Amino acid sequence: MTTTPPKKTVLVPVASGTEEMEAVCVIDVLRRAGVEVTVASVEAEVLVEMSRGVRVTADVAIDDCRNRIFDAIALPGGMPGAQRLHDNAALTEMLKTQAASGRIVAAICASPVVVLQALGILGSGQRATAHPAFSDKLMCREAVEERVVMDGNVITSRGPGTAIEFALAIVEALLGQAKAEQVGKPLVMMS
Repeated sequence: MTTTPPKKTVLVPVASGTEEMEAVCVIDVLRRAGVEVTVASVEAEVLVEMSRGVRVTADVAIDDCRNRIFDAIALPGGMPGAQRLHDNAALTEMLKTQAASGRIVAAICASPVVVLQALGILGSGQRATAHPAFSDKLMCREAVEERVVMDGNVITSRGPGTAIEFALAIVEALLGQAKAEQVGKPLVMMS
């Protein structure tokens, strides 16, 4: 009898003012890879208005995720969305636990600085990148020009234009390079 391994799980929290391309590209690419993605609102409602007026309906409220373990937590950026993610007590506790356990924490755009660095998850010697409007605030600026950076269990990226590469890096970290290439090729991201 062959046992199917459990699906990898990723939490993608969203807030009012989240950058919609970064959220939707990550959700879509991860689901194409067969990852079980939970979209959680940090707002009072599950219907969230993103930074450019696109409305996204989350699967659940963040409080419904408090006692769940995810293989990765992937933070979209955008302002004031990143600040709203940072200010949510349930999410910040989950992020600290995630990082301390060695499981993947990923952040794009403003979130590497506004959330991860502010919470002490992104350390002073850790290579990372962020949106150009925030990259000068990174403690370690060695990799700020790179489109996607993985250092330990932390994956960071720059912005909407790197969102698919960021998502594929999460796929690779969870499921391997072959799976990332399999998903990326039909997206015309991999040759």
